[in-house]
Amino acid sequence: MRLYRFLTEVDDAKFCHKVTAALNKGWHLYGSPTYAYDRKAKMMRCGQAVVKDVEGQDYKAGETKLSDW
Repeated sequence: MRLYRFLTEVDDAKFCHKVTAALNKGWHLYGSPTYAYDRKAKMMRCGQAVVKDVEGQDYKAGETKLSDW
């Protein structure tokens, strides 16, 4: 199965650590990062899509917990 996640965080070290943790769990960057202003929180936010291929497993919508991978 191929899994997809979109990671977001405030524009600080937390975002880099979140992406780094995903990469160390076997996820791969997918596309370019995004950067946008959050008006409500009055701060910049970052986003990055990541994907991961898992052999021998079937994807089950509503049952597959992406953060477990």
